[in-house]
Amino acid sequence: MHNLALALHQKGLTITGSDDEIFEPAKSRLQSKGLLPEQEGWFPELITTDLDAVIVGMHARADNPELAKAQELGLPIYSFPEFIYEQSRNKQRIVIGGSHGKTSITSLIMHVLQYHNRLFDYAVGAQLEGFEYMVKLSEEAPIIIIEGDEYLASPIQRVPKFHLYHHHIGVISGISWDHINVFPTPEIYRKQFRIFADMTPKAGVLIYNQDDEQALHICVPRNPDVKYIGYTIHENVVHNGITYLTTKKEDIPLQIFGEHNLRNISAAKEVCKQLGIKGPSFYEALATFKGAARRLEFLGGNHTTRIYKDFAHAPSKVKATTEAIKKQFPERRLIACLELHTFSSLNKDFLPQYQGALEAADFPIVYFNPLTLEHKRMPALSDQDIMNAFQNQKIKVYTNSEELAAFLKSLTWENQNLLLMSSGTYNNLDLPALATSILQA
Repeated sequence: MHNLALALHQKGLTITGSDDEIFEPAKSRLQSKGLLPEQEGWFPELITTDLDAVIVGMHARADNPELAKAQELGLPIYSFPEFIYEQSRNKQRIVIGGSHGKTSITSLIMHVLQYHNRLFDYAVGAQLEGFEYMVKLSEEAPIIIIEGDEYLASPIQRVPKFHLYHHHIGVISGISWDHINVFPTPEIYRKQFRIFADMTPKAGVLIYNQDDEQALHICVPRNPDVKYIGYTIHENVVHNGITYLTTKKEDIPLQIFGEHNLRNISAAKEVCKQLGIKGPSFYEALATFKGAARRLEFLGGNHTTRIYKDFAHAPSKVKATTEAIKKQFPERRLIACLELHTFSSLNKDFLPQYQGALEAADFPIVYFNPLTLEHKRMPALSDQDIMNAFQNQKIKVYTNSEELAAFLKSLTWENQNLLLMSSGTYNNLDLPALATSILQA
């Protein structure tokens, strides 16, 4: 939402906003453009008929006082995806959906397009090198690349965001049950992707991961007017910890790795092909791609140790990321630490979905903050609950982030890598400082 505010401000619109909590980096970025509210909280008296529109985020509740005032006054009210669609009605819309990989695929496409000086708008869920904001809306760009989240659009519009973008080219990177609080069964969750696939218009394109059983089932060609394109893992080799793409002309060295990323590359390549960027041009740009923020982000290393952090939190992504690090450095021990932070990951009924997710780690660790459970009004979890769900009795469980940091610092890191996975912050633990401390020990 704050990136949308910045994008609209850059476009020349007058922007105001409210929130009950504003964290970094949003706080500093809004402040630098004069958009930071003077006070946190809700102020319905500021909602007047002078406003042309109100955009409501999913963080607001249905009974939000400012939202109620906007409804009372009959103001135009948009969810984030609705507004993006309104701003891109006359553009070709490329929407990247899937339970995992959508941020990376979107980022890859954006990087390639920018490398080749193509004009495009975008909305992506991570900061990307070379892009000031995570949202761009202009009058000139003929296309827009959108990361299509399957979570709900707003508290008053309880449909998945990616249903509201009305794609011309759609991608489904994989389907693995998530967001149990709004999609209580795998069938209901999977149905949202079926709806997305069926929304592909006449002469549209649907690109899907043919190695994913659920995606394969959803993307069975049903509409003769739609072009269906399956993709798989790109051919590759690994030498001395570096992954190379195997192509007809030469091997292309990458700055990213892992089978999941090699599939993401294949998806991005298919999208770029539809946009007129051929293989050699795609590979040329790809060699300079460093990855999106918080996606297998390199925190530091030396000749015997490398430390990464990753946004992984869903079971399939945790498994893929852990296996990727182990496969890239098979001769090193791997300590993989996962923070359970989302509603789904802390739910006892959903936890068994993590069975085997940390199996590739030599030393698996799970951290969660009991205060997060209290805040979400969820039942307490025990160490044994975690080990039983993961089916891994090697797991060491921590509920205090400072104790976790102290333990990691106490280890001998010779020939050993560390992977930190979370969609949270380990209770505001300074991960770059932790990495520095480990590497200097």
